[in-house]
Amino acid sequence: MRITVLGCWAPFPRAGGACSGYLLQDGGANILLDLGHGAFSRLRHFVHFADVRAAIITHLHPDHYGDLPCLRHATRSALREKQRLQRVKLFLPAEPQPAFQELTAGAEPFFEVVPIESLPEEEVPPGVRARCAEIGPVRVFFLPVRHSLPAYAVGVEGSGYLVYSGDAAPDEELAAFAEKAGIFLCEASGLDKDAEVFQGIHMTARQAGELAARAGVKELIITHFFPEYDLGELCTQAQEGYGDAVEMAVEGDTYFLY
Repeated sequence: MRITVLGCWAPFPRAGGACSGYLLQDGGANILLDLGHGAFSRLRHFVHFADVRAAIITHLHPDHYGDLPCLRHATRSALREKQRLQRVKLFLPAEPQPAFQELTAGAEPFFEVVPIESLPEEEVPPGVRARCAEIGPVRVFFLPVRHSLPAYAVGVEGSGYLVYSGDAAPDEELAAFAEKAGIFLCEASGLDKDAEVFQGIHMTARQAGELAARAGVKELIITHFFPEYDLGELCTQAQEGYGDAVEMAVEGDTYFLY
């Protein structure tokens, strides 16, 4: 399993950068985890858009879905030119309804739209209920998390187990969901000084580290950086919370999980 960072900034990118977007590859499947502003252009450095099997949008904030219209137009082109034969499977929350309707209206010829709320539930791990789906050879789990609107963390089980927090406030269900993940890709939206600003909707870097430590994850990669922050300070606070070395998501870098 490999995860490539297409974009790591929020809610707007640094010059030349992109907002949240990640390319996950396992068992021949190319899966997008979010596709924020600028992420589609970055995607094209790594795979052809016609080879994307599925896209997952964790929640309906533009810094996580802003480039979805790009994927829609590209998929329409690929189907017309016979570069692909099937639609892209698109998983996303059905709420807020206006945003869902705007993104999916008229999209059925290009996207197989799957509201996450429509998926069956499963206990992953015992006591933690998540929605579940299969994308080729991998299983994908969607855990509801605390944010300012309906949002999900994503677990991907294939040749390894990866958990992506999306945008989420820390809680014990998320820690249990991430337990012993090979890679935990976790938002670190705030510095300690801004903890009150982000309370209940985001994690500080220190909270991301503390949650990863409780979950016993093998590798913590923090992401979702406010572009005006000193990233060295974010990394230090995450490492103090985690009690070990922490990776910082870097656009264009690929991380491997065996």
